Amino acid sequence: MEITSILPEECLCLIISLTSPEDACRSAMISHASRSVANRDEVWEKFLPSDCRSIISGSSSSLLSLGKKDVYFHLCFHPILIQNGTMSFQLEKKSGKKCYMMGARALSIIQGDTPAHWIWTSLQESRFPETAELKQVGWLHMRGKIETKILSSDTNYAVYFVFKLRKEHTTGFTQRSVGFHVHVDKIDLREVRMVSLDPLRDESQYIRERGDGWMEIEMGAFFNNCGDDGSVEFSIWEAHTNYVKQGLIIEGIELKPKDIAS
Repeated sequence: MEITSILPEECLCLIISLTSPEDACRSAMISHASRSVANRDEVWEKFLPSDCRSIISGSSSSLLSLGKKDVYFHLCFHPILIQNGTMSFQLEKKSGKKCYMMGARALSIIQGDTPAHWIWTSLQESRFPETAELKQVGWLHMRGKIETKILSSDTNYAVYFVFKLRKEHTTGFTQRSVGFHVHVDKIDLREVRMVSLDPLRDESQYIRERGDGWMEIEMGAFFNNCGDDGSVEFSIWEAHTNYVKQGLIIEGIELKPKDIAS
């Protein structure tokens, strides 16, 4: 006798909602009866972040008209733009934890508004309306900041610099490594990671192809237990002004659960 014929549907909904999205999908494959329970909104609403509705409301998406399971998987595979198109939000498929990317426009880039040094372009492979392309600088410096309260709590996060290099007219990154630093409120993280952006150099093991037309470098990692009053700051720099740098294209800086992303 199946368990679905023994327990009331309300009890089954509660049981499945206390597991994981992966377990819920397995439950839906047992029988037609279990599928109808495992796919209910009451189950999948538990897997969505508690502030998911307000996040979606801040985008141009029409996801709120969908069922909760459809919302969940849409957010796993299709990031939505928020903050006037300068940030993106999505979910990690197995856990439902939050992932954010700050687009180039959400970062503070030294001389970023000077056309002689940086230009803002639209690329088909970018999720954002604009990307930042480096024309020519001697001093490379950018930084960003995000509040920990919008991240999933009690979660290990990794921070990634998402970028690409032009196939032509890229200079200044073979000779020098770039510094990456992540700072979390109330935590003294002194590590500075020095990595070359040139995938042909020895540090190329730190560079990973993402499969979406971009590359990424892990800048650092942290455990988010800061509550509602913390923030994470990240910075990138290369200040050897005798080397002119050009050809770098910036998608943004992404934060995603470490255990899944590594």
